[in-house]
Amino acid sequence: MTSPHGGPAIEIRGLRKSFGTQVVLDDLDLTVARGEVFALLGPNGAGKTTTINVLTSLNRPDAGTATVCGVDVAEDPDGVKRRISLTGQSAAVDDMLTGTENLAMLGRLSGLSGRAARSRAVELLARFDLTDAAAKRVGAYSGGMRRRLDLALSFVVTPEVLFLDEPTTGLDTRSRRELWDVIRSIADAGTTVFLTTQYLEEADHLADRIAVLDGGRIVATGTAAQLKARIGGDTVELHDLHGDLMHEVPTDGTVSGLRAALDQLDESGAEGVVSLRRPSLDDVFLALTTPDSRPASVKVIA
Repeated sequence: MTSPHGGPAIEIRGLRKSFGTQVVLDDLDLTVARGEVFALLGPNGAGKTTTINVLTSLNRPDAGTATVCGVDVAEDPDGVKRRISLTGQSAAVDDMLTGTENLAMLGRLSGLSGRAARSRAVELLARFDLTDAAAKRVGAYSGGMRRRLDLALSFVVTPEVLFLDEPTTGLDTRSRRELWDVIRSIADAGTTVFLTTQYLEEADHLADRIAVLDGGRIVATGTAAQLKARIGGDTVELHDLHGDLMHEVPTDGTVSGLRAALDQLDESGAEGVVSLRRPSLDDVFLALTTPDSRPASVKVIA
């Protein structure tokens, strides 16, 4: 589907949303370019899912504006829905049907003829590496296969923007990484991907740009490298044989800087194991979000 609008894929200005007395989104500003993978990070309760719900017209904003492909989500929700697909935290598939039947049924509901719906099902099963499981009931699928089928359903009619609300929650490491490859291929084919996640490595691996949401507001936006640079540079660390940190020396990461840091550690006379630590998205998250929400919110994939 092609939109005549040539501006940003998503634009939010002064967005506010409350539920009762609880302010969830507070004067939110955000712009997402067409064709990029944009990750929204934040603690539980920061407003990530509410942001997606507003952008997909599931929730109406209390104030401010939000447009998707140039279409105002409050003024023309049907126009927004024609341009997007949404995949939530649980797979929206029918366990009693096969993969082919799930896709063909949605194709028919989307206005395709029986033949066109079946043909589209075959294409999507191949694209999402599910051809071998096409005739199996979805109830027998693994978690990773169910999530791939859920994504395939989002592409029965190709969207301009795909919203993914914590799409890899509950998947094992292998399935999660396989899904990352699928998401990247979707973006490479031209679809804008708006992703919320609590997995920091996921955002680091996938996103062209990242925004950190805390207390209903964006507290930082940039590439992973830009956000890490805000926290500081590299550090040379000296650990004892038990792994406990004994000394650390900041460095600019150059050869001469590393040499100077090693000389400084050598002068301390301590013995141990030297390592170089670079800022991570974990450091960014911990530095920019409120302390009360950190421990339960940060998820690091080993």
